[in-house]
Amino acid sequence: MLEDILLKQKSLFETGLQTVLRGQENRYRSVSIQNGNLIGNSRSEERGICSRVYLGGAYGFASTAEYSEEAAARTIKAATENARYLGKYNTQKKEPYPSLGSSYVTSPRMIIDFEQKRIVELCKEIDAHIEKTYPDLLSRSVSYNEMTMEKIIVTSDAADGHVAYPRCGLYVKMSKKSADGQPIELSDAIGGFGDLEDHFKDLTPIYEKIEKLHKQLCDKAEGVYAEAGVKTVILHPDVAGMIAHEAIGHTVEADLVLGGSVANGRIGEQVASDLVSIVDYAHTFRGGQAPLPVYLDDEGVVAKDAVLIENGILKGYMHDRESADHFGAEPCGNSRGYIFSDEPLIRMRNTTVLPGKDTLEDMIASVDDGYYLISTNNGQADLTGEFMFGITSGYEIKNGKLGRAILDTTVSGVAFDLLKTVDMVSDTVTWCPLGYCGKKQMMPVSMGGPAIRCKISIGGR
Repeated sequence: MLEDILLKQKSLFETGLQTVLRGQENRYRSVSIQNGNLIGNSRSEERGICSRVYLGGAYGFASTAEYSEEAAARTIKAATENARYLGKYNTQKKEPYPSLGSSYVTSPRMIIDFEQKRIVELCKEIDAHIEKTYPDLLSRSVSYNEMTMEKIIVTSDAADGHVAYPRCGLYVKMSKKSADGQPIELSDAIGGFGDLEDHFKDLTPIYEKIEKLHKQLCDKAEGVYAEAGVKTVILHPDVAGMIAHEAIGHTVEADLVLGGSVANGRIGEQVASDLVSIVDYAHTFRGGQAPLPVYLDDEGVVAKDAVLIENGILKGYMHDRESADHFGAEPCGNSRGYIFSDEPLIRMRNTTVLPGKDTLEDMIASVDDGYYLISTNNGQADLTGEFMFGITSGYEIKNGKLGRAILDTTVSGVAFDLLKTVDMVSDTVTWCPLGYCGKKQMMPVSMGGPAIRCKISIGGR
C-alpha cells in the first residue's frame, strides 16, 4: 500500500499555477498453463511520481520512477519549469480553469496481495478439472492475470485523494476439431473488480461457466457459415457493449471530437433509435457498485456519471478539464493515466447501453430469419463511427427459434446508422468487467449493455 508522502508537498505548489501531483503503483500478477504445462509465472510492480502544471494554456509535465519526498519536490520543480518554458511559446494565452474546490476522496477498497503459489495452484486445479471433464478437447489453456492500480492525487485547486483499483481475471481457452477436421476454439474471461478471494474462493460458478463454454464449442464444431448480407440480428450484451465502447464511446471522447470525430457539432441531434440511451458510469450503477468504480480521476475531479445518448439524442461528451472548459461543460472525472509516467487522457470507465422493456425470449421469437451474435474477440472502429468486429460465437434464428451455431464471421457498419435500426432492447444489463482500452496507452475499462435487436452487415464465410 502506498504511503501518503505527497499531501505535505502542497506547500511547494506555486501560487497562481494549477498543479497536480500523482503517486502511483501498478502491480502485475500472471500465471499461464497450456495443456497442463506451466508456461508463465510472473509478478512485478512499477511505481513513481508525476506532476503536471497548467499555466495559461500550456502544460508542463515531469515524472520519476522514485517514490520519495525528495523525488516529489524535484518533480514539482521540473514540471513548473517546463510549464513556464512552454508558456513562452504559447501565443494563445488562456485563463485558469474554474476551481473545483477542495475535498478528500477515498475508494472503499484497497489492494490485497496473494502468494504466487496460491495463484499457480488455482490455475492447476481448474486445468485439471477441464482435462478430466472434457477429454474431447484438442487443446486447453488457463491463465490468471491481475493488474491493480493504486494512486494518491494531490491538487492545487481540486480534490485530493487515495484510490485503488484491484482487478483480476481468469481466462479459459478451449479448442477441438470441427466436423470437417479443422481446429476451432472459444474462450471466456471470468472475474472483475476485486481480488482472488472475491472471485475464486468457490469454484462451482467457474465450472458452470466452463461447462457453458464447452457446450458452445461443441455446437460450433457442428456449425455452419453465416449467410453474408444485411441481416436482422440480436446482439448479445457482450457484442452490444463492445459497439458501445469502440464505435460510440470513442467518438464522444472530447479530445477525439476536437480531432474531427463524427460526433463533432451534433449535440442535441437524433443519432440513434429513441430506445437507445448510453451512459458512462463513474462508480455506481442502479444502486450497486459499477464493475470498475472510479471515484476520483487523475486531475482531481470527483467522478460523476456522463450521459452520452438519451432516448436517441446525443447529449454530451466525456471530458477532461481542458475540453470541459472549451465546450463550457462540466468535467465528470474521465481523465486517467495508465502508469505513473503517463499524462492523463480522456478515458471511458463503465460504458453501457441502458436496458429496455423486452425479454430476450420475446426478442428471439420476433425474428423469422436472422442471427443471435454472442461473442466477439477483436475489432476496430474509427472516428467516423465505422466499425468491424470478429464474431466467434453465435446461432441462427429461424422462425423465432435458435438454430445451428455459426462459425467465425465478421460484422461491420456505421455505429450511429446501426443504432437507428434498434427496435427492441432487453430488460437486463450484462457487464464485461475485464475490458482494456488501447487509446494511446492501456487502460482498464468496463462495458456492458442489454441485448439489442437491430440490422447489421454480416460478412459470411
